[in-house]
Amino acid sequence: MGRGMYPPQPTIYVNNLCDKVKKEELKKSLYAIFSQFGEILEIVAAKNLKARGQAFVVFKDVNSASNALRSMQGFPFYEKPMRINYAKKKSDAVAKLDGSYVAKDHAKKGAKDKRKAPEQGGDAKRVAEQVPPMMGMMMGMPPPGMAPPAAVVPPPRPGPPAPPQRDGSEVPHKILFLQNLPQETTKMMLNMLFEQFPGFKETRPVPGRHDIAFVEFTTDNLASQAKQALNHFKITPTNDMQISFANK
Repeated sequence: MGRGMYPPQPTIYVNNLCDKVKKEELKKSLYAIFSQFGEILEIVAAKNLKARGQAFVVFKDVNSASNALRSMQGFPFYEKPMRINYAKKKSDAVAKLDGSYVAKDHAKKGAKDKRKAPEQGGDAKRVAEQVPPMMGMMMGMPPPGMAPPAAVVPPPRPGPPAPPQRDGSEVPHKILFLQNLPQETTKMMLNMLFEQFPGFKETRPVPGRHDIAFVEFTTDNLASQAKQALNHFKITPTNDMQISFANK
């Protein structure tokens, strides 16, 4: 199919990414901006020079992948416009879900494997078996095992939540107050999340506090639209971002 768009499938291929971003930070940032479109099974990225600047995002279903492709095509990710296409082949994670997965014949690996031409992301296909699912990675789990998220992520404990609305307000304001942010949250990650909305001005992290931040818009109304869209958005599978209006 040449350089055109490949047939729709749950896995999208993202390239023209900033190759100076570390792999783990890249995967977390990709998860933060793509998880709004649907459940992500895994994100595959490689360290080697040949495969840097590209990644595969594996959704659970085609509709999520298609919405992500349409909405994020050309989106400035670390100041570079993303180029997105459907992947050429179905990922192993999706194949296992729909029952079409066929285990590779390890007895015949070796010379035959070496003769295989690299596809789309070069080593990315091989890396797919080495990188844990995104949810496991977000929890800081070790790579071995490759257990599905449902089997390894413990149920949320009803312990004391982060103080939600006591520090914020429900009176519309152009400045939003974010709470319950994960420790790995960066200003760049928040920028990419909120700059999709009109009127975005800036994000302001709080020194010494990774769990809270402020986001400013040009008007109260535009801030309200972003709040409505992203309140309770999961930056990671275990962190439900809470948004209120800052006190005037």
